[in-house]
Amino acid sequence: MSTVVTPPPALTAKDFSTDQEVRWCPGCGDYSILAQVQKVMPGIGIPRENIVIISGIGCSSRFPYYMNTYGMHSIHGRATAIASGLKAARPELSIWIVTGDGDGLSIGGNHTIHLLRRNFDVNLMLFNNQIYGLTKGQYSPTSEEHKITKSTPFGSIDHPFNPLALAMGADASFIARSMDRDPKHLQEMLVRSHRHRGASFLEIYQNCNIFNDGAFEIFTEKSSKPEHALFLEQGKPLLFGPNKEKGIKLDGYRPVLADLANGASADDCWIHDERDFFKAQLLVRLFDDPQREGHFPRPFGVFYETERACYEDSLRLQIEEAQALKGMGDLDRILSGSEVFEIA
Repeated sequence: MSTVVTPPPALTAKDFSTDQEVRWCPGCGDYSILAQVQKVMPGIGIPRENIVIISGIGCSSRFPYYMNTYGMHSIHGRATAIASGLKAARPELSIWIVTGDGDGLSIGGNHTIHLLRRNFDVNLMLFNNQIYGLTKGQYSPTSEEHKITKSTPFGSIDHPFNPLALAMGADASFIARSMDRDPKHLQEMLVRSHRHRGASFLEIYQNCNIFNDGAFEIFTEKSSKPEHALFLEQGKPLLFGPNKEKGIKLDGYRPVLADLANGASADDCWIHDERDFFKAQLLVRLFDDPQREGHFPRPFGVFYETERACYEDSLRLQIEEAQALKGMGDLDRILSGSEVFEIA
């Protein structure tokens, strides 16, 4: 008698939401990011039981409570370290790290750079709102200079981190940027992060409407977005403006603005190549003050992607080689052996 196997029903975004009340401030950009993650999860082809969300401490780090997957709300700044250990032990899992500009770049800064240089196959989402939200509005490692906050009443004198430049310096194998208020683009970047084999670093501009409202408004509002946001597309020229009438070209290795409405041509403009390490270094530094006249637009999309060995694969090979050379270990023999410590 033949057995009819009924395939399980296709998952939807609702299957990735929990019964927990989402407890962010009304209007917080985290709501949009959560919605986009839940929308893309059914399409990545990974069973829910093989997906893990790991967070540190901060507003963004409540994420695991709202995702119907395995997860861990871990220690301040150490989500990357915990995710590294889990990936080393269970390489088949799809691991997503949720962190913020404070959690991931301040107390967790060292863990972040070492995760990226080791190139574990994990996905790191860094929510950047340029402020400490959970602790009520202190300046963060990405807050702009002269920022007046509760902890800098006379203005911050710190030079801020450029998260993508930091990731480039740590030899991250995938670097991208998106924003909470562009759902389609964010979904695309989440899918690209998942597809990349290696450590993906996705910076997400996220509005904190209570303590730093409008920090990225110039890049997200319909009236100003075309003029101030540049969307990177592989193999296409760097064009921006309401009618794509402006572009960026290279004078040697110096970016310059091009006006297509006054004689410049799209053929003269910089063609984006995600595999070009040196041009990616220039792109992550297009970080002008958007209020300055003649400024460059802020790029969004995939800046850089390359292939190199993942840490967990190299670790597995090393273990296999050691076992082939020395045989399988015997813990009982080691414990009962002659190599002992004597404490006087």
